[in-house]
Amino acid sequence: MKVGSKNLWRWISLALLSVALLGGGRAWARENADERKDIVRAGDAVCTRCHDEGEEKPVLSIGKTKHGTVADGRTPSCTSCHGESPTHINKPEGVVERPKPDINFVEHSKTPVEQRNQACLSCHQGGKRTHWQTNLHAARDVACTSCHEVHAQHDKVRDKQAQAEVCFACHKEQRAQIDRPSRHPIKEGKVACSDCHNPHGTAGEKMMVRDSVVDTCYSCHMEKRGPFVRSHQPVTEDCSICHNPHGTMNDNLLKQRSPFLCQQCHEPSTHQGTVPTTTGNSAFALARGCTNCHTQIHGSNNPSTADGRGLRR
Repeated sequence: MKVGSKNLWRWISLALLSVALLGGGRAWARENADERKDIVRAGDAVCTRCHDEGEEKPVLSIGKTKHGTVADGRTPSCTSCHGESPTHINKPEGVVERPKPDINFVEHSKTPVEQRNQACLSCHQGGKRTHWQTNLHAARDVACTSCHEVHAQHDKVRDKQAQAEVCFACHKEQRAQIDRPSRHPIKEGKVACSDCHNPHGTAGEKMMVRDSVVDTCYSCHMEKRGPFVRSHQPVTEDCSICHNPHGTMNDNLLKQRSPFLCQQCHEPSTHQGTVPTTTGNSAFALARGCTNCHTQIHGSNNPSTADGRGLRR
């Protein structure tokens, strides 16, 4: 009877040990299976075991973007952008708050902007970003993530209708100008900031997509290009001498209404068409509009007088 009891307890002990080992083995296997299971991108399981669909920010939405295209061999992993971050993945003992990733893109991040941008430029270099290093945005420490939402399916800055709101977060003056009577159809989504400007930098002035202001304007306003027999000098120099492309209170995006705009360059007292008045000769008597006669102010093939002066129809 005693021998039987010993055998019984031995079998019970072995059974309990087997259950414990089996349960532990299953837990270990499950834990390691989770480590090997990628949800969105190759090698992301080490991150997605914590950063799941319950995250405050839609981290897993990156699977709906080009950065989450598994079939593309160029698709990076989480650590390609955020660094290996060993202390973030495995919190050191005695540390109350888990350390941040090596490269952190959140607002007010302690990671230097240059280092954050380099994580993007390691893949997105060349092409439209060739001049980034000499760009004003780079000089003022603007991070790529200040404009782009990498994990979001809908990146506002790449949407024509929403793009302006991203730019206006910094460019307050231009926000006010597009509400003026004469403006480009930016609010309607027909014209976007990137149609004229390359925010990543260009070889020309004012981040224009072409080498100059006039070349950029000519990409849409081709009828102003010419060539003409008689050209208006400001037209070939810089359209913004007369026009404010973001919006004005005057017709045709003019900075001032005629004749005041014209008289900044054309002194009125020597005008050949001056009409005598009781106060002397006054160009203001000509219906207060230079374009009543000079309709082709961007250029003309028909000089108005024998000596070729003027830009008339």
